[in-house]
Amino acid sequence: MKRIVVGLLLAAGCTVGPQYQRPEVEVPRAFSESTGQGRPSFARWWKGFRDPVLDGLVQRAVEGNLDLKISSARVREARAARGIAASAALPQVDASGGYARAKRTLSFGELGSGSAHSVFEAGFDASWEIDIFGGVRRDEEAALAQVQASEEAREDVLVTLVADVARNYIEMRGAERQIEIVDQTIGSERESLALAKDRFESGMVAELDVARAEGLLAATEAQRPALEVVRKQAALRLGVLLGREPEVLLVELEEPAPIPPAAPEIPAVLPSDLLSRRPDLRGSERELAAATARIGVATAELFPRFNLIGSFGRRSDDLGELNASSQFWSGGFGFRWPVFAGGRIRANIRVQEARQQQALLGYEKAILNALEEVENALSAHARELRRREALRASVAANRRALELATERYSGGLEDFLGVLDAQRSVYAAEDELAQSERNSAIRIIAVYKALGGGWEG
Repeated sequence: MKRIVVGLLLAAGCTVGPQYQRPEVEVPRAFSESTGQGRPSFARWWKGFRDPVLDGLVQRAVEGNLDLKISSARVREARAARGIAASAALPQVDASGGYARAKRTLSFGELGSGSAHSVFEAGFDASWEIDIFGGVRRDEEAALAQVQASEEAREDVLVTLVADVARNYIEMRGAERQIEIVDQTIGSERESLALAKDRFESGMVAELDVARAEGLLAATEAQRPALEVVRKQAALRLGVLLGREPEVLLVELEEPAPIPPAAPEIPAVLPSDLLSRRPDLRGSERELAAATARIGVATAELFPRFNLIGSFGRRSDDLGELNASSQFWSGGFGFRWPVFAGGRIRANIRVQEARQQQALLGYEKAILNALEEVENALSAHARELRRREALRASVAANRRALELATERYSGGLEDFLGVLDAQRSVYAAEDELAQSERNSAIRIIAVYKALGGGWEG
């Protein structure tokens, strides 16, 4: 018996199924648009905007967001599932007890004179599967990889959450800036309308100038409600991201504020760094590891499963006599080997191999998508910066043109149509500049999200 047990324990070092190794994936040596030098930390990259309101919103979102809480619950679920898998490698002991009362038949077909008697029993049953072919170890390996994948999924939700809070905040401030431009333009157009009315009443111009000025003013005023909708939608979305009622921030964020003027620097990063820094890629790689381990779990079913079994207890017909003199014990070992299963086991192995192949292809696809996302984000950010500088020059030139057109109209050297065209051009240029300033901040947020958040070197 001892020799058998020792032999089983020595054989338990064998593990069937493929041994997992992280796949080598070829990536470019550098991003085509990467020019950044900074290396801010994930914990504070948004602080580069230097906006305390944004800082507070991010902190509250991390504490209250429901998606993040759901992800945390999934992590706890995966850890508990790993505990279930790990328990299979340990001895299992059950306590049992019982009472029965019976009367025996002494002759066939009729009751004899035997009296009824009681039986009391209490004891322990134990079993321990000797994991010779590693099916239990592979199952625990898969469960551990699943825990790590769920932890990475939570990190991915965190990266997305911070980016969404920052993006919606920037969109809200951008809408406020556009509303400010509309209000300034409305004031300027009202002055032009008053000037046109004065000149019309003086008989210097036709009523056509007044009608044109009124039409332009009404068209500009019509822009405000749409921008108010954009602003309110962003504020409502921020409330939901914080895990609160949508309208919770309407009063708190009622006071307009400028678009955060300074954005964080873009970190210098190599494409290969994404494999260790993007949580979705790390999670996808862990899913692949789990799928590989499950092939071993399925393969182990082809081989015998050995168990050590034993029991110990006491049995007596008198409760008061459940003592050492009434005890019993037994011990032994057994095995179960599925000799014929109708092809179920090998079919399950093929299922797990196909799932592992799907996980591998999914991992490779996720890497390609990540590279594309970073390239697009870097490209969009660089070009938006150039567009913003050109729009600043356009605003300055159009403002100067409006001043000249107004002076010439007041002096009778220009018709009113020139003034109206100049006002339209100023409003269009300032509105586009406001959108570009908003987009510049949103583009850099997209860069950080694509890079998996900020980090320390």
